[in-house]
Amino acid sequence: MLSSSTRLLRLLSLLQTRAHWMGPDLAERLEVHPRTLRRDIDRLRQLGYPVQASSGVAGGYAFRAGQALPPLLLDDEEALAVSIALRTATAGAVGGIEEPALRALVKLEQAMPARLRKRVDALRAAILPLTHTGPVVEASVLATLALACRDQLRTEFQYQDSQGRSAQRSVEPQGVVHTGQRWYLVAWDRVRNDWRTFRIDRIVGDPQVGAHFAPRASPDGGDLKGYVSRSISAPHHAEQARVVLHAPYAVMSRRIPPSAGVVSPLDQGQRCQLECAANDSLVYWLMALDVEFEVLVPAALKERLRVAGERALRCAL
Repeated sequence: MLSSSTRLLRLLSLLQTRAHWMGPDLAERLEVHPRTLRRDIDRLRQLGYPVQASSGVAGGYAFRAGQALPPLLLDDEEALAVSIALRTATAGAVGGIEEPALRALVKLEQAMPARLRKRVDALRAAILPLTHTGPVVEASVLATLALACRDQLRTEFQYQDSQGRSAQRSVEPQGVVHTGQRWYLVAWDRVRNDWRTFRIDRIVGDPQVGAHFAPRASPDGGDLKGYVSRSISAPHHAEQARVVLHAPYAVMSRRIPPSAGVVSPLDQGQRCQLECAANDSLVYWLMALDVEFEVLVPAALKERLRVAGERALRCAL
């Protein structure tokens, strides 16, 4: 039989693992009588934990949001993950959360037992973050969009395209995706009547949240990350490049992100083909891969490679 304080902690931990617990199931997990469970629920409420009870056939208990954030229980792995995430957030691509992340990190690591602090220190020494040079998004904008996605609320915002032109957009947000470099919003564009991806760093000002909307079937069967990768890698130019890479598909598919292009296997995976936009930077990007390759199309890319190669030879003499 667990002690009273240990049982309360165990009860609190269980309540946070599910949206709803049937009373008998919860009592059985704790190995206590339902009357004891009800007394423990009352004690948690006195301590400020917002536990709601419901009666009837499907009655039970649920941990809900209250007026203030009560203490949260984290196991060792969760605490370790939160510590690393907070440390990354102090210098990440989300603006406006650096100082709050640092304050939360100090509180968390002060309360850590020695065994966890040693693991955090080891990871801290091993992880050497590069200085972030990409676009930064505001934490408040991310929070607003995430809330709109969760609660299915129509959203309007001023959006600036790649040419610097601004327009008011009205959307039904579906999800927020991070590709490793940028944040994107996947949403149904109510004017264009189609799914769209929006770079969140191009949203000007604060998004305005409105009325609820009826949910739609997500694009690509709910694979929002895959949808964003394919959307941003689709060619926006008149030309599309096809390049044969003389390297195994298993190797190049790991090195080339979906946002850069589509890699498909050739010769039972011994070689592969890359399809991507034929922009000016592709010449230098192909050279940086450090593998033999053959450009199939377009001819203009072959010419740019020839000119770049001649320049490199002149510089090397």
